[in-house]
Amino acid sequence: MTPEVNEVLLRSLTPSVLGILVRRGADFAAAEDAVQDALVEAVRVWPADPPRDPKGWLVTVAWRRFLDATRADAARRRREDLVDEEPAPGPALAVDDTLQLYFLCAHPSLTPSSAVALTLRAVGGLTTRQIAQAYLVPEATMAQRISRAKRTVSSVRFDQPGDVATVLRVLYLVFNEGYSGDVDLAAEAIRLTRQLAAAIDHPEVAGLLALMLLHHARRAARTAPDGSLVPLAEQDRGRWDTESITEGVEILQAALTRDRLGEFQVQAAIAALHADAPTAEETDWVQIVEWYDELVRLTGSPVVRLNRAVAVGEADGPRAGLAALAALDNSLPRHAAVAAYLHERDGDLATAARLYAEAAQKAPNLAERDHLTRQAARLNARRCR
Repeated sequence: MTPEVNEVLLRSLTPSVLGILVRRGADFAAAEDAVQDALVEAVRVWPADPPRDPKGWLVTVAWRRFLDATRADAARRRREDLVDEEPAPGPALAVDDTLQLYFLCAHPSLTPSSAVALTLRAVGGLTTRQIAQAYLVPEATMAQRISRAKRTVSSVRFDQPGDVATVLRVLYLVFNEGYSGDVDLAAEAIRLTRQLAAAIDHPEVAGLLALMLLHHARRAARTAPDGSLVPLAEQDRGRWDTESITEGVEILQAALTRDRLGEFQVQAAIAALHADAPTAEETDWVQIVEWYDELVRLTGSPVVRLNRAVAVGEADGPRAGLAALAALDNSLPRHAAVAAYLHERDGDLATAARLYAEAAQKAPNLAERDHLTRQAARLNARRCR
């Protein structure tokens, strides 16, 4: 068994092993520490001596680590009834607590950043170091964040009903981080969403998975060789991952037949229309506007209205897009960038160049800032000819 296979298998087993320890009486924080210890031991032992029952092996080792820690900690003597005897060896319990772990790690008492970190560690099986590297923070800082999160949910009943929508928002936050460190967070978010979809039959879970697959399919075409951003309209569609697109569309179509429309299904429908267009010019913008109308109805989000203004500008002309934009607060993120694009489409290059430069100053990351700066420079060069 190769180390790569070990890692995939280990991380897929993490939530069910953790759930078994909690059901045996371990508190969540102590159980999570014990499971992490077992994962480290598995990485060391399995390549030379792979177990017949990987899940049972992890449960046994994690439980022993939990017992050792409990015996060594005088403050936990109230748990001595748990350590009097170890459960008899045998196959791991068939109960799958994956869904309960998702709910616990996305508990409303946690901040979004804490929920993301705890989900990646407890459900995703990532180490604290991997999570810290992915989010570009010191390992000690991430360790404190995870420790605080575990303390926060320590009093929450493990079998307490959870909110699927909150879990989906946490997974979408992970997906949007993309790639940094040695962990591909977008791919990890897709894996975790697949795992969630296997644990619960919910059209919005399917909608999020479809959305992730459709966005991820364009990943290779999003950046030029020099690292600069490539707008959707200019991307080489031959570099899009057609298998991911096909899978995403099939998952979305099955979800839409359930007639329980939600925001992730609508976002996926918009992404599918982009994916379906052979060229940017053949994009069905009229239908995209209709889906944005549905998304506005569902969310009321001003950011959705901002994106709708772009779609209106493509479907009905830039002046119609600018009219839709005029109804929105100009302090919205990327408002200046959208205004610049629509003014350029309308032929007002001076205003567009000024707005691109303004948008560059407000850009949330270096790649976007560089892209907007280049747009401003391109228009200024055209005006000087």
